[in-house]
Amino acid sequence: MPDVGEGLTEAEILKWYVQPGDTVTDGQVVCEVETAKAAVELPIPFDGTVHELLFPEGTTVDVGQVIISVNVGGGAAPEAPAAPTAVATPETAAQPAAEPVAEAEPQGRQPVLVGYGVSASSTKRRARKAATAAPAQVAAPAEPAAPAPVVPVVPEQLNGHGPVAGRPLAKPPVRKLAKDLGVDLATVTPTGPDGIITREDVHRAAAPAPEPVVETAPVTEAPAPAAAAAVPAPVPAVSSDARETRIPIKGVRKATAAAMVGSAFTAPHVTEFVTFDITRTMKLVEELKTDKDMAGLRVNPLLLIAKAVLVAAKRNPDINAAWDEAAQEIVLKHYVNLGIAAATPRGLIVPNIKDAHAQTLPELSRSLSELVATAREGKTTPAAMQGGTFTITNVGVFGVDTGTPILNPGESAILAVGAIKLQPWVHKGKVKPRQVTTLALSFDHRLVDGELGSKFLADVAAILEQPKRLITWA
Repeated sequence: MPDVGEGLTEAEILKWYVQPGDTVTDGQVVCEVETAKAAVELPIPFDGTVHELLFPEGTTVDVGQVIISVNVGGGAAPEAPAAPTAVATPETAAQPAAEPVAEAEPQGRQPVLVGYGVSASSTKRRARKAATAAPAQVAAPAEPAAPAPVVPVVPEQLNGHGPVAGRPLAKPPVRKLAKDLGVDLATVTPTGPDGIITREDVHRAAAPAPEPVVETAPVTEAPAPAAAAAVPAPVPAVSSDARETRIPIKGVRKATAAAMVGSAFTAPHVTEFVTFDITRTMKLVEELKTDKDMAGLRVNPLLLIAKAVLVAAKRNPDINAAWDEAAQEIVLKHYVNLGIAAATPRGLIVPNIKDAHAQTLPELSRSLSELVATAREGKTTPAAMQGGTFTITNVGVFGVDTGTPILNPGESAILAVGAIKLQPWVHKGKVKPRQVTTLALSFDHRLVDGELGSKFLADVAAILEQPKRLITWA
C-alpha cells in the first residue's frame, strides 16, 4: 500500500480490477482504494502476471503492507517454488507511475451533488482462486548481470490471515468474532457471496440450538475495518429484525467528522437568515435557457445564486478570509475558490471552482456542470477539494426551508440555500403568489462581525430579488 500523501497512514481496498493469472503492465491501474480524503486508483509499477491478491475488497490496510504479488518473469503464474515474484510496495515502486492519478468510484457507486440523488452502493467481491503449492516470493534488489536472489515468504506471513489453501473464506472481523465465540470456521456453512462466511453465519453456528436457515439472498455487510482494529464486543449481523446496525467509521466520513468537530469547536459560529422574493431570478433562469449565448449550457437557480455570491463578495471583500492561528494573522483572499457541498455514499465532500470570481456566467455554468459530472462519476480528486474560500450548500433540494451550516475548515463563511416555494407575498401593495426562499449565512465571528455578515447576506438577497444588479453592481 503506497503512501498516497497528506500524512495518511491507511486506506481501504474498494475494488480489485485484476485477479490471479491476469497480465499487467507498468502503469496499469490494478485497484481502487479509499483514504480519509477520497478514492484513488493505484497503478502497478511492474510488467508481469498477477500471482496473488493478499487482501480482499473491503479490507483496511496500513501504508507499507504488501497487497499484491506479481510474477515478473513473464508467462503464466508460477508453478514451482523457484519462480521469482515481485511484490508491490512503496520501497520497490519508485517509478512515478506508482503515485495515484485520479479518483474513481467502484461500479454501482454514484456520488452526486446534494439534491441530485445517489444510487445504492453494490460492491461484489471477486471469487478467490485456490492457492497453488508454490509460495509467493519477494524479489530482492538484483544486479544487472546476475539473477535476483529470492527470499521465500509464505502467504500467511504477508497477510496475517493464516494459510490460504483449504481455509474457509471470511473477513478479518468475522474471524475475530468466531474466535471470541469459540466457533471453528471449518464447521460453519457459508451463505455470503462466493462462499464467504458472514457474521450471521458465525452467530448461527454459536447458537445453543441452531435452527436450519435457508437464505434466498446473501446478507450484504458494510466494509470491514482492518483485523488489527479491535472491537469492544462482537458486532451483530444485519438482518431484517435487527434492532441496531453498526457501521465502521472510516475513510471520507471519518475525516469529515473530525473536520466538522474541529470547525464547530474552534471557530465561533454565528448564523443569520433572510427570506425574500426570488421570483425575478426564477424568470431570468427561464429566459437564459433560451438565450443563444447559453446554448448547450446548464442554467438553474444555483448558477445565479453562485454569481450573486461572487458579486456580493466583491462588494464585501473581507468576507473572503481565513484565520491563521499559528501566525496570529487574518489572511484576506483576493480570489474566490467557490465550494459546492456534495453528498456521496462515502460522505460529504466539497469540491471547489478555482478562481470563480474571474469567470463569466457561461464559464461559471461550464465549471458547475463539470463539477457535477465529476462528482457523479466519482472522479473528484483531492486537489479539487483543497483551497476553498467560500462554500454554498443547497439544502433546499430536499424541501428544507433553511439550516445552520457548519463552516468548511479554513473558510470564514458558508451559505445555505433553502427551498424555493410559491407563497403569498406582499408585492406592489397586494398579496400575490410569489417564489420565496430563505438564505442562511454562517460565519466565523473572529473574522466576520455582525455588520459585515449582515451586509454580505443582504447583498446576496438584493441581487437575487433584483437580478439586474448583477450588471449594475458587477
